[in-house]
Parts: sequence; C-alpha cells; structure tokens
Amino acid sequence: MSNILIRPPWFVPEREATPERVYLGRREFLKALGIAGAGLVGTSRTGLAAADAVTAGRVPSGPSDAQRHYPAQRNPKFNPGWKLTDEEVVSQYNNFYEFSLVKNRVHQMVGKFVINPWKIEITGLVEKPLVIDMDELLQEMPLEERVYRFRCVEAWSMVVPWTGFPLSKLIEKSKPLSDAKFVRFETFNKPDQAPGMKGSNYPFPYFEGLRMDEAMHPLTLVATGIYGKPMPKQQGAPVRLIVPWKYGYKSIKSIVKLEFVAGQPKTFWEVLAPNEYPFESNVNPAVPHPRWLQSTERVIDTGDRIRTLPFNGYGDQVAKLYGKA
Repeated sequence: MSNILIRPPWFVPEREATPERVYLGRREFLKALGIAGAGLVGTSRTGLAAADAVTAGRVPSGPSDAQRHYPAQRNPKFNPGWKLTDEEVVSQYNNFYEFSLVKNRVHQMVGKFVINPWKIEITGLVEKPLVIDMDELLQEMPLEERVYRFRCVEAWSMVVPWTGFPLSKLIEKSKPLSDAKFVRFETFNKPDQAPGMKGSNYPFPYFEGLRMDEAMHPLTLVATGIYGKPMPKQQGAPVRLIVPWKYGYKSIKSIVKLEFVAGQPKTFWEVLAPNEYPFESNVNPAVPHPRWLQSTERVIDTGDRIRTLPFNGYGDQVAKLYGKA
C-alpha cells in the first residue's frame, strides 16, 4: 500500500526548508556548471547581521499610496473554497536568488530594496512603446483577488489569494503588432540593493517568457498584492506574474520590462540548464525532474505529501493550448 497521504488539492504550506536532497542537489548541480560562485552559495555572518538590522518589516512593502487599493474584492470565479496556506509561512518561504539562496532568509535581506517609484517599460513589436508608472497602473487597472494553487519545480506547493489583474489587459493597452508571438519579461538589476546579485555568476537580471496565447489566457495574472495587502518585497513587489499551471519560476517577480518579440526568447533557467528547465515548463507529474520526482508535492505549512495534478489542476482550462483537450 502506498505511504502517500492523499488529500484534496486545497491543502498546502510549512516553515521547513526544501527537502535537503532537493536543495543541495540543485546547488551542487549549479556549482558543477561553475555558476554558483563563492559570493552566491554563501552569506557571511557580517552580511546576515547587517540584513537583520534592515528587515522588510521596517520598510513599506508597496508604493506610497498602494494600501488604499487593498483588499480587493475576490472574483467568485476564482474562489474555490480551498484552505489557504498560512500567510506567515508564505511571507517567509520563497525563492528569490537576487537576495538569498536560502528561502527563509529572503525576507530578511530585502530591506534596502527600493520599490517606489517603480516603472515598467513596454517595448518591442508594439504600435507605440511606453513606460508606465506603477502608481498610475494601480489607478488604471481594476484589481481583483483570486485564489490560486502555486507549484514550485522543487516539489513544494501552496494555495494563496493573489490580488491583481489579467495580463491580457496590459497587453491590450500595449497594442502589440501582429507578428508579436511571444512576450519576454525582465526584472530589476540593482546589485546595490539586492545582495545576492553582487559578484554572482548567474545571468542577472532575471528574464522569462511566454507565448502570446499563454500571456493572453484569462488565468495569467499580473499580481500586485497577496492576502489582501500590497505585495511584500520578498514575494516580488511591487508587481509580478502568476501563471498558475506552470512551475513557479515562470512567474517572474519585480517586473520592469515587457518586450514583444517574434521568436521564442531564452529564459533564465533554460539558459542555465535547458534539459531541466525548458521554455514551456507546465506542471506535469508524469515527467520527473532529472534529479527528483514530480508526481507528488509537499505543502509548505503542513508538510503533507499530496499528489501533483496535471497543469497544477488547471488542465480543463489550459490543456487545449497544448493540443491535449
């Protein structure tokens, strides 16, 4: 009989780090590639002490007037009644290598990260390139709350209420040309504010991409908040992407640029290890990662091990994009 505890899809959360074999395996792999330098794989005690003195809790987590936009009304179409992951666990457990390789240290390393003012550049194959101020974007786009499952490639998961608006709204505002088939996203490049970027051999700034039909899909969300509040810095403030049927690294944080392009763009992890992190990266329990299984996942606040669903449970809405309907 299987030892796997089967629970409904809405269970998810936990303070413990990624299973040691997964975390160390990923680090050792990158070290073997010569990617993880001394300044990346470790943080000095002095550096940690300095970071502790400037914690995220002492700095506003969003634009100056962002708080008045929250909480937004929850969209009934995305209110499945699932058990939410504990907010405190989510706020202290995530990947953001620009600040730290250690998940539960990221929130302590973001104090110097400046997110106001914040501008997003839209360029490439569009009728008129533009630069949008984040405060203006919050004024213009009607925000709503959606409860989504989130599945990391490291085989952990959570269920969270994101606040934001469909990416399609921003794309429509951008007026891309007919030959724009993909969207390339890019995050900030501020080594003076993000200690994990200093001396790193990673190809920062982080970059990602989606096909146009994926970007236009109703599920794809531009997220500006979480748990009824502005987005915390450690979660990708002030604006990030959420693509719930794909592994978490596709949901790029702290976006500063969208570029519409004709050809499929390279992505950050695809450049580093294309056999492990392909462009598509849909959640697929039938296809194991080269160094661990993807058939189950660990919920981060309970530690329960549950079965992973194809497309993270959103197959009925997105499978047709890939000829699987």
